[in-house]
Formats: sequence, structure tokens, C-alpha cells
Amino acid sequence: MMINGIKGLIDLPGEIPWEIILAYYIIAPTLVFLIAKRRRALKNFTTLDWVYIGIGAAAGVVWEFYLGAFIDRVEPKGIEYFIDPGFWGRMIILFVIAGVVRKTGVGMVSLTVFTFLSDLFHYGFGGEPLYFFYEALTYGLFIDAIIAFTGGKPFGISSKTYPKILAAIEGAIVGILWGIPDPIIYEAFYRPFIYGAVVDWQKVYFDLYTHLAFIWIAGLIGGLIAYRIEKAIQI
Repeated sequence: MMINGIKGLIDLPGEIPWEIILAYYIIAPTLVFLIAKRRRALKNFTTLDWVYIGIGAAAGVVWEFYLGAFIDRVEPKGIEYFIDPGFWGRMIILFVIAGVVRKTGVGMVSLTVFTFLSDLFHYGFGGEPLYFFYEALTYGLFIDAIIAFTGGKPFGISSKTYPKILAAIEGAIVGILWGIPDPIIYEAFYRPFIYGAVVDWQKVYFDLYTHLAFIWIAGLIGGLIAYRIEKAIQI
């Protein structure tokens, strides 16, 4: 029996066991929040924070599904395997929002709002609430992880020596992390679990390689932009 378009298949060949995904969804955010608490990066959101989150999520939707989609149509054939202007642009926008708010949870909340707006204006709500968990506990959590580890001072803002280099490194690391969920969690679990798709691990490896090849550059750029805006507003 399908629920909201979810077939719920757990025994397809090559599919990642659901227990592994569930364990990740529980353990990873718990660790991030424990680190954030220890490093004093847990704070309540202000009204202004919510405004920034809403603006960032909306801007991410507009960029990924409209501006990024237009760029996809005019970029050279074959380059789409390595460069995704829509996805990269969304990532950079949310790096900036994380750099402005600088509180653990901003990544997960931003991606939740992004997913809601994406469903509302583009995808529809089929497969939910699984996509809310997917976006928040992968892409959003990776942003929150850098906030937690840096004690609420991500993308070089904590450094008095070589802050731009640190911002670039932190951005590149988060960028690399952003290249992992789609090939691994989506292709090898979500697609078979929700839609009954066959898992092709050769495609998974190919997608992983092409995602990771250059996305660190977008992360590096996003980290530097976030640092520049952090310095400009000095919240």
C-alpha cells in the first residue's frame, strides 16, 4: 500500500538498508547538537533570523528552479554531469544565510523551508515527509555542523590570521559534503524506497565522482562570500 506516493520498498537489490539511514538520521544530528551545546553555538532564533531564513530559502528556490534551470539550458552539452548551476547557487545562498545567522539549526530550518517552498511551487508534496528529513538532515545538517564546530563563528569569522583562507577551506569542506547525499542516500535509498527504482551502483559511483569533482570550488566561493558578508554586517 502506497502512502503519499511512497511504496516503502526495503528489499530491492543494492538498496541501502533502511536501518542505516535511520541510524544516521538519529545519530548525526544528535552529535552536531551536542557539539554545538559544548561550544556554545546553540541560541534561540530572533525575528530577524527568521526573516533571513525565509529570504534565503525563497532565494534558493528561485535560483535553483528558475535562474539555474535557465543556465542549464545554455551551458555546453556534457558539462551538466560536473557542474550544476542551480544546486551550486542554492548552496552558496544558504552559506550566506548561515554566515549571517550563525546559530546551530539555521541549516536544517532553512532547508526545511526550502523544501516546503519547492514542493509548493515546483515538485508537489508527493513523497513527504521523507524529503523534509532528507534535505534537513543532509544539506542542512552539514551547514549546522560547521557552525557547531566553530562555536558559532563559521567561514573564517573566528580567525584573526588568514581568515579568508579558513573561510575557503571551511566552505570547500561543506561543499564536498553537499556532493555526497544525492548519489548515495537519494539514488541508493530514496529512489528505490519511494518509487521502486532499481539501484545501479555504477551510476551511484559515477554520480558521486562527478558531483565531487568540482563542487568544492562552489563551496570555496560560497565560504568566501559568506565571510565577506559576515564582516560587512558584523552581527
